[in-house]
Amino acid sequence: MTLTPFKTSLLAVAAAFACTAQAADLKIGVAEALSGGAAQYGAAIRNGFQLAAEQINAAGGINGNKIQLVIEDEQGKKEEAINVFKKLVFQDKVLMIFGPTLSNSAQAANPIAQASKTVVFGTSNTADGITSIGDYVFRNSVTEADVLPETLKMAIKKGNIKKVAVLYGNDDVFTKSGYDNFKKALADLNLPVTTTETFAKGDVDFKAQLTKIKAGNPDAIVLSALIAEGGPIMVQARQLGLNQPFIGGNGMNSVKVFDLAKDKSDGLYVGSPWSIENQTETNRKFVVAYTAKYKMAPDQFAAQAYDGLHIASQALKTVKLSGNVAADRTALRDALPAVKWNGVTGAFQFRRASDKAGKPAGYDAQQAAIVSATQGGRFVIQK
Repeated sequence: MTLTPFKTSLLAVAAAFACTAQAADLKIGVAEALSGGAAQYGAAIRNGFQLAAEQINAAGGINGNKIQLVIEDEQGKKEEAINVFKKLVFQDKVLMIFGPTLSNSAQAANPIAQASKTVVFGTSNTADGITSIGDYVFRNSVTEADVLPETLKMAIKKGNIKKVAVLYGNDDVFTKSGYDNFKKALADLNLPVTTTETFAKGDVDFKAQLTKIKAGNPDAIVLSALIAEGGPIMVQARQLGLNQPFIGGNGMNSVKVFDLAKDKSDGLYVGSPWSIENQTETNRKFVVAYTAKYKMAPDQFAAQAYDGLHIASQALKTVKLSGNVAADRTALRDALPAVKWNGVTGAFQFRRASDKAGKPAGYDAQQAAIVSATQGGRFVIQK
């Protein structure tokens, strides 16, 4: 039988459509702060997801299916994160959501995912209580409660620190949680605190707080801050003659510190499962691929996003997708807790969290931290 040109063109269109559908049949939401004060984190996270998705798809996808990332800018704002989550869940009908970037936004938006029985997977929010929201809430970002004590111990060991001052942002869930965990760790270590000072998100002048800190003559400054405020704090401290080490939380673990603080960036201790200096073969390949694609070095947030998509992919490989979005979302939730992955951030597995009543809830990361210190424009692993 001879096909007419019209029928041939229809078949071509149908074939093209089938290929397009096949290449976009696993819709995964990505809700990150791509603008606003947290954009330096969100952009790196987006890059990590995109690199992972490209590599997974190029290797055949997930059981032959391709990943399609549906990326939305939640601007680092609670209200916008809620709106974005509603769009991704109810309009785009994604299989799961990665994000949001900040703990503040996660506290506000994650209940949307939990109520709609959609997996939400954080790769950057580390405040206490995120995974207590419910059993559809996961994260591979190690909590401040797990990391900060290790960071403190290493800084004390290296810097012969006997007393510290504390400076933290008191209007943000993440930085306040960081302060609470620092406070507990300092008490456990019997380390005296000379003074405790606070600031707010968006502040640009920290000289009053730093002057009070200087008067107490601490051996180090414990800092729970996002990088937008933390970088200028380091600069102004050095300008005032405060050359003591800084001991930072997760928000300070960004290569952006070298742009914001420049030659004043030395002497910052941070902890994370990931370091650019970690010379495993998997991490070296990631750093090379990321740098080649984006013309800049990756940071912790890019690495955790990259591993996050790989962790989700391992779970999806075990799920027999039905095409029923609700059923597939629940099947993914059931498969995720068993995943163990050895990626760019090292050996990973989930640990069950509890809600406020002590009942089983979501899932946190079970990973060891690497402590690094800034020196000469790079993070150097401390041993």
